[in-house]
Amino acid sequence: MTAAIALRGVTKTFGRTTALDGIELEVAEGEFFCLLGPSGAGKTTTLKTIAGLEEPTAGTIELDGEDMTGVEPYDRGVAMCFESYALYPHRSAYDNLASPLRSPRHRLPAHQARERIGEIAGLLGIEALLERPVGELSNGQRQRVALGRVLVRPARAFLLDEPLSHLDAKLRQAMRAELKAIGAVRRTTTLYVTHDSVEALALGDRIGVIRDGRIVQTGTREELWHRPYDTFVARSFGRPRINLLPGTAGEDGTFRLLEGDCERAPRVAAAPGTPVQLGVRPRDLTLGGGAGCVLTGTVYVTETLGRSVEVTVRVGSRHVSLVVPRAEAACLRPDDPVRLTARPETLLLFEADGPQGPGRRIEGNTS
Repeated sequence: MTAAIALRGVTKTFGRTTALDGIELEVAEGEFFCLLGPSGAGKTTTLKTIAGLEEPTAGTIELDGEDMTGVEPYDRGVAMCFESYALYPHRSAYDNLASPLRSPRHRLPAHQARERIGEIAGLLGIEALLERPVGELSNGQRQRVALGRVLVRPARAFLLDEPLSHLDAKLRQAMRAELKAIGAVRRTTTLYVTHDSVEALALGDRIGVIRDGRIVQTGTREELWHRPYDTFVARSFGRPRINLLPGTAGEDGTFRLLEGDCERAPRVAAAPGTPVQLGVRPRDLTLGGGAGCVLTGTVYVTETLGRSVEVTVRVGSRHVSLVVPRAEAACLRPDDPVRLTARPETLLLFEADGPQGPGRRIEGNTS
């Protein structure tokens, strides 16, 4: 099957700065694909090269199997939502939503345009704002208008650049559900850029993690969560972030913690003496001894998070986080000795981080 969006070795430089470094990426027809990465990773530049707003220094971009080299942005048939809104501030929200439907390519009869705008305004909860000038709207309201202006027009693909970044937490959650519903109904190919792993996990049929202009890993949420390519990908998902404890591969083939005690340590597929890291997510740790890998330490601090509590434990000189039900943490005090247990199947092993980058996941059985 031909990919709806395909980047083949795309590189983009600005003077001596390399924004994109040989990106290879395919997005299937009708797929909601999330591109996740920190600021400066190359997310927006990726969208702009697809839209034709930036020309790649090398490589090609294909839409539905068609090479877009030399094709003007207007003729690519994609709709992009900018993080900076890019609205007409002196016009009403209705006029901003209507502007794509007045172009020669997407022109609709007035009554059809009204129906279309009303449908999108209802989905985004901005019906009451349609007659107000955009310049009088809040940032969150402007962002919804900007998103609506993209969704209102037919397109072969939607390119969405942090479209929810200026909304409050409650509205962001509601809008994630609406975007998911819109994508499911329309099945329009969508490339969604975000720095928020929660958004990526909630929305993406697949997710790509980008770092320093390179795609580190693509996959489903389960693949990236359970089999991250390296420690950068592992750290990109989960709040609190994954715990990474340094150690070495022992002579008997098991993990040896550099500081602190580790009972029933997992096996590691590496040569004896190799520096490695043990990764375990905070919600995969439980208080007390049990069947599995056991770490020994002392309580450093506890933080209540509603019905659960984040407990930070000192293991050697390292801090290890875990999240437990509130009742289990009620009696914990600073400096109390504790034992933490993780099931073998939840453990991850990585090479040590180094000057060349994050440590890669070590394949093999950790049990």
